[in-house]
This record gives sequence, structure tokens and C-alpha cells, in this order.
Amino acid sequence: MSLPDYKSTEKPPSSAAPNFHVVQLNVGGHLYTTTLSTLRKHSDSKLAEIFSGPPKLRTDTQGCYFIDRDGSHFGAILEFLRSEQLPKENIQEVHKEAIHYNIKPLIKLLEETPRLFGELVGRQQFLSRVPHYKENIEVLIRIARAEAIAARHSYIIICVLRTEEDLGFYDNAINSLEAAKESVVTFGPWKAAPLVKDLLDCVKMDIENQGYRVSIQPHAVEKSFLSRSYDYFYQLTFTWW
Repeated sequence: MSLPDYKSTEKPPSSAAPNFHVVQLNVGGHLYTTTLSTLRKHSDSKLAEIFSGPPKLRTDTQGCYFIDRDGSHFGAILEFLRSEQLPKENIQEVHKEAIHYNIKPLIKLLEETPRLFGELVGRQQFLSRVPHYKENIEVLIRIARAEAIAARHSYIIICVLRTEEDLGFYDNAINSLEAAKESVVTFGPWKAAPLVKDLLDCVKMDIENQGYRVSIQPHAVEKSFLSRSYDYFYQLTFTWW
């Protein structure tokens, strides 16, 4: 996403300006002071592109170059450019900013930290093998919101089929449910090591990351005489207040 081309109200540093030229920045209301050498450190970054010639930025009333973006984590970006020091907190947020400014060395190092490595290489690689995972998360939220009218909780049944063998019993399992069949959201099967509990943890995590409060419990299916019992079902509960 490129920044808009605004004319500055003051004379910007030219491409020939010395690297020690001091630059005042206003990033979404957060003020920072740095030098051209810091901003130009990685030549293929967006910051280097902006400040390698006349900056394509407007200035605020104090004459600071204005970047219209949340500047909460821009300090961590500058610290890396200055000293190659990695942040110890807000790793995911800084990673997002590093991607925006296209600072490739920082992106790579952050993705090698335990937290992001586990998320990107472990969890996301697993979820990519679960058919329609992201779409199912959206469906769960949509159903829950539709059932929230004048209610404290919304309840949705999840069916989790770990293997192809489980899938073969799907029709019989669904027919054993007393709940409305159209409200059941089904996950799986998948070809990866994580178990059903791991999948349920991911469902809970990804819904809670959107600001909802949820819990997941096994959903008991009434077993009739001589019928098979199926443990594929779980009740997802949204709590609204």
C-alpha cells in the first residue's frame, strides 16, 4: 500500500542530503526523531523509498512528516533500524508493521522467534490442511450473532471428523443428533498430526481473537439400544453478557 503523494509545506531533505540529517516524524500522532541514515538503512524498504528523494508526505502543523498509520509500534521499527535489536513484546503487531514497511531482515528475524515460528510454521500450516477452516469460523460467528437476539448465550454444535474413516460415519452420526441438522458446522478430516483437541483449541483461539467469549464442551448424543455412540460433536457457547 503506497503512501499518497502530498506536497510538503516545508523544503524536504533532498536525495543528496547527508545521512545524518535529522527527521521529525509524526506517525499517527506518535512523535519520533531519527536520521535519514536510519530510515534509509534497508534500501528496498518503503521507508528508504520515501526518504531517498523528496518525501511523498505532508507535514503536520509542527513541520513533522506525517505518516497516516498507527504509530504505537513504530518505535520498535526504529530501534531495529538503529541497532538491529528485536522487540520482546508485541511480536505479532511489530511483524505486521515490518511487513507494511517491507523491512525484510526484520520480517525474517521475527518469523524465526518461537511465538511466530509456532504460529506460522506449526498452527497455520496445520489449519491450511483443514478443509474450509476460515470459512467455518466465519459461519460459526454468523450463526451465533443471528441467535443472540434477547439471549445471553448462543449455542452451536460442531462436528469434528479427524479421519476419512470418521467421515464415512458422518451421515449416521448426524442422524443421531436431536439438534437441527442445518446448524451443525463440520470440520475435517485432515492429514496432519494434531488431534481433535488441537483443532478445538484453534477454533476457540481464532474466535476469541476477534473479541468474542466462547467455550467448548463435548456434546452428548443420546444412545439408543444397539446403536453406535458417536463422539464427534461439541457444543460451542458464545457468551454475550
